[in-house]
Amino acid sequence: MAGRWIEQWDPEDETFWKERGERIARRNLYFSVLSEHIGFSIWSLWSVMVLFMGPEYGVDPAGKFFLIATATLVGAVIRVPYTFAVARFGGRNWTVFSALMLLLPTGAAFAVMEPGTSYGTFLAVAALTGVGGGNFASSMTNINSFFPLRRKGWALGLNAGGGNIGVPVVQLVGLLVIGLAGAAQPRIVLGVYIPLIVLSALCAALFMDNLAPVKNDTGAAKEAAGDPHTWIMSFLYIGTFGSFIGYSFAFGLVLQTQFGRTPLQAASLTFIGPLLGSLIRPVGGSLADRFGGARITLWTFAAMAAATVAVILASVSESLPVFLAGFIALFILSGLGNGSTYKMIPGIFQAKALAGGMTGEAAEAYGRRLSGASMGLIGAVGALGGLAINLAFRQSFLTAGTGTGAFVAFLVCYAVCCAVTWAVYLRKPARTAGTAATTETKPQLSYAEV
Repeated sequence: MAGRWIEQWDPEDETFWKERGERIARRNLYFSVLSEHIGFSIWSLWSVMVLFMGPEYGVDPAGKFFLIATATLVGAVIRVPYTFAVARFGGRNWTVFSALMLLLPTGAAFAVMEPGTSYGTFLAVAALTGVGGGNFASSMTNINSFFPLRRKGWALGLNAGGGNIGVPVVQLVGLLVIGLAGAAQPRIVLGVYIPLIVLSALCAALFMDNLAPVKNDTGAAKEAAGDPHTWIMSFLYIGTFGSFIGYSFAFGLVLQTQFGRTPLQAASLTFIGPLLGSLIRPVGGSLADRFGGARITLWTFAAMAAATVAVILASVSESLPVFLAGFIALFILSGLGNGSTYKMIPGIFQAKALAGGMTGEAAEAYGRRLSGASMGLIGAVGALGGLAINLAFRQSFLTAGTGTGAFVAFLVCYAVCCAVTWAVYLRKPARTAGTAATTETKPQLSYAEV
């Protein structure tokens, strides 16, 4: 796969960007979205498959939560090697390969999805779907290299949002299958996705590019791993993306288990929250471009805490309408936060460069270098939040029969995220990455602006 290689790439050069760069970057963005979209659908496949698993499958609610938690875990861990694969093999080449890899879990699920299959087999096949979660890391790392800093919030938000929509789309497919063919036909869902996987790989091969200047930088990876901001942003991303993916995987099962919804009733509601959360993610990135990612992130966490209080009250009073309203609000807010937190990452490292005395191209290059190295790690740790959410639901239903205890834990998490965002990035006097803003002789960029 020698592929198509672009030898020179400088998106920060406005002349280059207007004459050539923007057109190429947009083309790669659109087909990256397609591949990542299919990847998210396959990663979240078991949030749909469990709706088809009636009593004849012999799997209780706790076992179903563990199936989707396994998919979440593998998808989170695999993000780290997928991040470095882009520079090693080329963004186009790796997109083709990672798309074709989705045939493995889809084909395996097609083969085993029937009553009588052992739980261990279901667990292994659910683990395979984790390769779809890895697509996010490689796609975001690739697109991050194509766009200038001033457009990263929009580009990364659109790329991630278009990918996130894969979650509600596969759930809609599941709804249609249950509604038209019944809850005994899960293989139809899988049959729909096999040709789509092949199509996404073909489009990537025909229309995407590799960037030769993008190289794996082990020094940058080590520096990013040792920078406290990488871990702070990982924690905040647990609160936003971890919430989005964890709730997306668990929503239908919570409706079935706590509110007694049938598979069709659950499927008819499950897709709404993930769809709205996915659509609004680019808005979060755009708002962060305009007002600063830290400000948008702070208010997002505050609103998520308020929505969680509503969900807790609805869970205790068994009010399904209020529960749905609060849960859907959580999806929308997590989508906004996903966009704003990812916008913060390149800005933080450029701010650190400016605080250290770098200017112009040197500061921009440092920001690109460190943000690209940190994104895979941040994305992986953030996705582990989805694992925590599914395990929290599993434990809450095992011990109390409801999800109320899990939601109380989530409320505490959002309160801590609020405090961290304010203390590190917005507390006055404005501080810059790595140092306080105590001198006017160096170019400065406050945390509130990232």
